[in-house]
Amino acid sequence: MSLTSDPPIDPAAGTPGGPAAKNAAGPGTDYGELTVVPARHPWRWAAIAVTAVLVAQFISGLVTNPGWEWDVFAQFFAAPVILKAVWLTLQLTFYGTALGFALGIVLAFMRLSASPFLRTVAYGYIWAFRSIPLIVQLLFWFNLAYLYKELQFGIPFGPGFFTFDTMNLVGAVSAAVLGLALHQAAYAAEIVRGGVLAVGSGQLEAAAALGIPKLRQLRKIVLPQAMRSILPNAANEIISLFKGTSIVSVMAIGELFYQVQVVYGRSGRVVPLLMVATAWYILLTTALSVIQYYVERHYAKGAVR
Repeated sequence: MSLTSDPPIDPAAGTPGGPAAKNAAGPGTDYGELTVVPARHPWRWAAIAVTAVLVAQFISGLVTNPGWEWDVFAQFFAAPVILKAVWLTLQLTFYGTALGFALGIVLAFMRLSASPFLRTVAYGYIWAFRSIPLIVQLLFWFNLAYLYKELQFGIPFGPGFFTFDTMNLVGAVSAAVLGLALHQAAYAAEIVRGGVLAVGSGQLEAAAALGIPKLRQLRKIVLPQAMRSILPNAANEIISLFKGTSIVSVMAIGELFYQVQVVYGRSGRVVPLLMVATAWYILLTTALSVIQYYVERHYAKGAVR
């Protein structure tokens, strides 16, 4: 006797594989013999075909167009004057990155400080150097001797203890490194601050409860986790700085882009010399991207399986 008001179910008629289901699908239907047809994507294949044609045309133009002058490109690609310019570009990138991120870390922790004065100073620095174009900053540091004949360190409005002659202190390369580093520090500070804020506050509270010193908390808990958030943005900034070193050509510094300009100004081979600079930028940017990949993989241990 049924305990519910529902009508009884006929197993032969109601089960999914019963005769009623087969009759609904059609007489004589055997689901095991049905052919599975994959979904067709005609527009995807059309897009692939159009893209392949465009890429082939672009490659054909590079190979067959005599205006590229690949023989001139091969002649100057590894020329000593170009290699020297590449080395100077790498030096500017290295010093600008090292000094910029060192100062940026200090500014980031000043912004995270409990002191309103330190937070205000750090915010003011970041606001100023992100607002002023890099080329203006470089020209300012390059012409520092025009504004200040000498720099004096001592008591404000009082006697000075150390004096430096700005004419001999800040040269063209020094001004370029100083401008690049100070500009980079403003962006590095926000990158580092964002990475630190991405670490959960509960971990710091647990570390403090265990009596771990703050410096060790920073080195062993905060920074290893923050690096996962810092690295992608930091790598983008380093690559942008590497390419941005071309702007120091306004100061007549013999980095890669400036040297290429000098060579094609003498030879008149503008396009192949620009391709020389382009190829070097692509090669070195690719190398930086590869380094970024392995560093990110190192800091992703334990977080990504």
